[in-house]
Amino acid sequence: MTLESIRANGRLQIALGLLFGICFGFLLQKGGVTDYNVIEGQLLLTDFTVVKVMLSAVIVGMIGFHILKHFGFVRSHAAGGTLGANVIGGLIFGVGFALLGYCPGTVAGAVGTGALDALGGMLGMVVGAGIFAEAYPKLRDTVLQKGPFPAVTVPEFLHLPTWTVIVLLEIAMIALLAGLGYIGL
Repeated sequence: MTLESIRANGRLQIALGLLFGICFGFLLQKGGVTDYNVIEGQLLLTDFTVVKVMLSAVIVGMIGFHILKHFGFVRSHAAGGTLGANVIGGLIFGVGFALLGYCPGTVAGAVGTGALDALGGMLGMVVGAGIFAEAYPKLRDTVLQKGPFPAVTVPEFLHLPTWTVIVLLEIAMIALLAGLGYIGL
């Protein structure tokens, strides 16, 4: 099966998305980051479980993605952005996180574990997405297009080969994880 045949098969894409989503939620739950107290501890800088889980995922994912890219199974495509879209998205995410104590991934995982507070947050996300979808046509041509910036990857920005950046970032992330472990966080 080729990458093009997978892209052409909408049902397969949905099935793969569902499968990977379930795996992601399972791993979030097993990592302990669907627990409200763990997230609160991270925000208070007393529990670094979230940082450890996410850094571990980035370490594995970064290498895995670039191996798949090397063999032609995936393609990267950096997208440009706008200051307006980032500010609006950041505000929506930040307000939701501050009110609920979960991010979108952890709230879904917490719902899966039966957390009723997370269920309310999940409903709020659905309602909020509907409101945003309704407002999007008006926002798209005004606020969301303010302050465009180009698509630049980290290796392009640093003017370094991709694998050099990957190795440097991997070393830095592993050192951070080791440092957190060394100081007992």
